[in-house]
Parts: sequence; C-alpha cells; structure tokens
Amino acid sequence: MDTQRDQSDAPAAGVAAETRVPGPDRPAPAQADTQEAGMDGPPGPAPTWRVLLRHMRPSWRWLVLGGLLNLTAGAVGLALPLAAKRLLDDLGADRPLAGALALMGVLVVVTAGVGPLGEYVLRRTGETIVLTARRRLVSHLLRLRMSAVDHAEPGDLMSRVTSDTALLRQVTTDSLVGVVTGSVTVLATVTMMGVLDPVLLAVTLGVLALAGTVVRVAMPRLSRASKEVQKAVGRMSAVLERTLGALRTVKASGAEHREEAALHGAAEGAWRAGVRAAKWLAVAGHTAELALQVAFFTVLAVGGARVTSGTIGVGTLVAFLMYVYYLVPPLQQLVGAAGQYQIGAAAVARMREAERLPAEPAAPPAALPQPGAAPARLEFRDVRFRYTPGLPFVHRGVTFTVPPRGMTAFVGPSGAGKTTVFSLIERFYDPTSGSILLDGRDLARWDIPSLRSAIGYVEQDAPVLSGSLRDNLVLGAPDTTERDLTRVLRVARLDGLVARLPEGLDTLVGHRGSKLSGGERQRVAIARALLRRPRLLLLDEATSQLDAVNEAALRDTVVEVARTTTVLVVAHRLSTVTLADRIVVLDAGTVQAVGTHAELVASDPLYAELAATQFLTAAP
Repeated sequence: MDTQRDQSDAPAAGVAAETRVPGPDRPAPAQADTQEAGMDGPPGPAPTWRVLLRHMRPSWRWLVLGGLLNLTAGAVGLALPLAAKRLLDDLGADRPLAGALALMGVLVVVTAGVGPLGEYVLRRTGETIVLTARRRLVSHLLRLRMSAVDHAEPGDLMSRVTSDTALLRQVTTDSLVGVVTGSVTVLATVTMMGVLDPVLLAVTLGVLALAGTVVRVAMPRLSRASKEVQKAVGRMSAVLERTLGALRTVKASGAEHREEAALHGAAEGAWRAGVRAAKWLAVAGHTAELALQVAFFTVLAVGGARVTSGTIGVGTLVAFLMYVYYLVPPLQQLVGAAGQYQIGAAAVARMREAERLPAEPAAPPAALPQPGAAPARLEFRDVRFRYTPGLPFVHRGVTFTVPPRGMTAFVGPSGAGKTTVFSLIERFYDPTSGSILLDGRDLARWDIPSLRSAIGYVEQDAPVLSGSLRDNLVLGAPDTTERDLTRVLRVARLDGLVARLPEGLDTLVGHRGSKLSGGERQRVAIARALLRRPRLLLLDEATSQLDAVNEAALRDTVVEVARTTTVLVVAHRLSTVTLADRIVVLDAGTVQAVGTHAELVASDPLYAELAATQFLTAAP
C-alpha cells in the first residue's frame, strides 16, 4: 500500500507555488469553509502613517527626547553664522575678538556633544520599535490558522519578519522624526536668512522651488519601485526556503543547476527592483543637493553685487552663505525622509498583509491533564469538509463514535480523508458543516489551548526541530520530571539511543533532526506525545518508518496505553491495527464500515481487499 500522505489531505494540492499571501490586489483565501467560531476577524486596512504611529506610540518619549536633542544641536548650529558675523564685524571695527571666539568655541562644543547623543537616542529607539514589531508579527504568525498557512510561502513570511520590519527603523527615526526636526530646522534657517536679507532669501527660495518640482515627480516612482523591491525580496526568500527545505531531494534529483537558475533569477529580480528604487532615490537626493549648490553660487553672485553697492556688509553676506550651507543637511534630511517613507510604506503594507491573515485567538497555554484524567470520548456527526471552496470535499458526511479508552483505527485507500480526521480534531481546520464533539461538547465551543492540551498528536512525517534531543522531547511538556522522561524513553524504546549519543539527551539533533534516522525521529515524536499525558492520542502512520522489531514493541506499547487513554490510529500497514478495538474504514470521504479486524474481513469487501493485499486475511 502507498504509505504517503492521503492526496486529498494535502490542502494545497494543485495550487500554484507562487507567494499567495493576500495583498492589495490579491484577496485573502476564502474563509467560508474554515471560519473558526469565536475568532476575531482580520483587522481592516489603515493608513500607513497611522500604522507607523501605532508602532511608535510605546517609544514616543524617547523619540521626543531624541528629536529635542537634534533640534537643540540644530539651534546651536544656527547660532554659529551669527557668531561668525559678530567676529567679522568686530574684526572690521577693530574690537577685541576674545568674546566672539569664546562664543564660537562654546557653540561648537555643544553641537559636537548634543548632536551625537540625539542620534544615539533615535537609533536606539528605532531598534526598540523594530523589536516590538517583530514580537508582534511573530506572535501573530505562530497563531495563524492552518488555512492561512496553506496559502502562504514560509520564506515570504520570514522576509516580512526580518527585512520588512528592519525598515521600520529607518521610516520612524529617519523619516517621521526626520520630517519634524528637518522642517523645524529649515523653517528656523529660512527665518534667520530672511532677517539677514530678504532679497537673497527670495533668490534662494526661487532656485529651491525648481528643484522641488523634480522631487515631486520622482517620489511616486520611488514609491512604486520600493514596493516592488520588498515583493521581490519576499519572492527570493520563498524560493530559497523551498530549495533549502528539500536540499537532499534536490541533490538526489540532480536538480542543483535548475534550482540555482531559479534562485539566480529571483535574486536578479530583486536586483532590478533595487536598481529602479536607487535610481529615483538618487534623482531626488541629488536634485536637492544640486539646487543648493546653484543657490550658493547664485547668492554669492547677487550678494557680492549687493556688497559692492553697499546695500549689505561683508559679514551679512558671509553669515547668509553659512546659512545656505546649513540649509543643506535639513533639506537633504527632508528629501531622504520622503524617500525612506516611501520605502517604509511598502514594508508596512507587507507587514499589514501578514497581520490580516486569519489567526487563532491569543490565549494563555492550558495546563496539561493530570495523571489519571478520564480518557476522552469523540463523536463525528455528519461532518463535511473541504480545504477551500474551490477544492472538492474531503469528507462527505462522516459519522462515527469513539468511546473512552481503547484503540480505534482508521484505514482506507489514499485520499480517503484519514489524516484530515486528525486535523479536524486538533482544530487546525473547522468542518464546513456537521459537528465534532469531544466529551459531548462541540469543538467550536472549546478553548483551543485547553483542547490541544488534552491531545497528543504524532504527525505522519514526525517532524523534529533543531536543538537538543531533550528540547524536542519536552517541547509540549516543559515541566516534565526526569522520572517521567526516563519512563517514556523506555516505553518509546529510545533509552538505547540516548545511551549511545555522545551527550545523551543534550545532543543536538541537527536541522529538522538530520542526525537521527527516520525511525528514531518517529520514536521521538511518539515520546513527545506521551509526555503530555494526553486524554486522546492521535497516531498518524506512527510506525511507518520502524523496523519489524520496533514496530511490534510500539504496537504493544500502544495497546498498553489504550487501556487508560483513547487512542486513534491511522495506518496503511494493517499489521499495526489488527489489535484495535474497532476499525473505521474510510473511502472517498465517507465511512464505509466499522468493526473489528475479523468482522471487517468477513463483511466489508474493501477492507478484505486491503487485508488480502497484506496477507492478513485471517484473524490474528
């Protein structure tokens, strides 16, 4: 028999592998068939500036402090041209220079001290904002409904947590704060220039107005290019995660060159988008810089003529030219802030897309069942289910009852919907219609942490996380005692493995358990489920990778566990389920028959065929 996962149980079968996270031009996956009762709907769209303010609100005091320090440094800097004017005037009038020189020295020292301090406060606050955003987004992603995960690329979601959130640092400290401080500095500088000479101010503003027209043209194009940069980075991350996640398969298939070409293509797409964004950012930034240079020489020419005519003094011209020079940083700050805002807005939009993905409600973890807790009773009532409205139904009116205690096995051909039974019990998905009851209570009325705390689940592929063997074993039961751990290791026949490992339970198992065999990973998953002391134990092909000796031992263990726990087993190898108290035969999403092995061999043609194929036509 085919030991692979039921084909109809794979929710994304036949769906394109491109990134499918909903965006402004892509609707969210339909939720009509997977809506979970009691869950909040996704938040509606909000303006980018409002989202940014939400991220900035917890750190507003530090942002204000950093902005004030920067403004102080700017204000002190604005006094320098006046001090220079006084110095020149004193020099021309043959007055003592000590006072003017002392004033300039104090201003320079204050600027040198306050400026870097303000910059540090803002940078530190930016990092705090990024940390807060990452925590928020990671918490949301970990609670995503499986229906949302099925329609998203993990690599793209990871890029939203890493690269997109990092841009918040720039858009908050460099953009929003920069707009405020830069605007105040420009206004103050222009005011001082107007006090010195209105004519030269008019000349300066005229030149800058021409540059502003070019900047206004460049900004919308920069916005579009920035959005494409973030999308391209997400696509590249998705392709990289897909390849690295199946690197052994890629190597075994000799597909390195094809995957390399795909990765290079994705990287080139990100490069092209980045170049377009860089072009428009350079146009905007250097237009402002060029305008200031033109303004400087124009003011020098016009001001020189006014000095010659005796309208203004040399000190006034020098002070005005210094203000023109001082106008460069805040204007560049404003232009840069506008550019950073466009880039940050694209990142914020992608973060909002991820935050709008439907998620389970946040709730504190439920306590694990205490030893001796009553085994669970389960009932399916006319359950119909499909993963999305566009796919066929996996279950077409499934009805069965599982009493407390004992082992119930689910068998049937691939695609019958066996694994989906477990996904519905765990509330990874909700039924389209019908109801599922645990202890007589509809699953939709259960608090999800409480529900899952009562369940031990061994998945078909028995995933193992990077880290130590101990970390994996106590993943769902962090308060496990050494005594319980030793007992379960013996039950799962892992004690011999632990004895052979160089660091015992603290040995690192590698990425996805690469240092363990398939059978060892399966036994780790079984031990992990048993440590939760479940009232309901779900075993999905839990012995498919075990040798005959370990399979027989695990079979005996499951029979022993079934005396005090409700055990549900999915298996293609019928030798695993012949000792079950009852067997549910599924075919094409319906219950074909229910009975013991001997009863079904005699009464159900499908089960008899499955048993005959595996030489199990006689009762054990």
